[in-house]
Amino acid sequence: MISLPANTRIWIAAGVTDLRRGFMGLSALVQTKLEQSPMSGQVFVFRGRRGDLIKLLWFDGNGLCLLAKRLDRGRFVWPQASSGTVTLTPAQLAMLLEGIDWRRPDRTWDPHATV
Repeated sequence: MISLPANTRIWIAAGVTDLRRGFMGLSALVQTKLEQSPMSGQVFVFRGRRGDLIKLLWFDGNGLCLLAKRLDRGRFVWPQASSGTVTLTPAQLAMLLEGIDWRRPDRTWDPHATV
């Protein structure tokens, strides 16, 4: 995984996106639908109709990066909303890229508060 700066915001574009779009098409979508700047250094994540392909758009300071991942089996977990955005943490993005349900990850142990 590419390491992102600590204060990088990660946005999921809710709903389905036509992933035939490339740099220019996704940048235009970020500007018009999400009302953000694609050159802001934030990460924008888009999902295709079938759910097994996602694309990430990110400006790393030198240029625009377009990353794609397709799952061999299963689907990427996506919000039910048909429009808008959802913010993720870097840990949630890592789970999303692995095909793990980032909304409700199960702990292997139950933390107890010590008093």
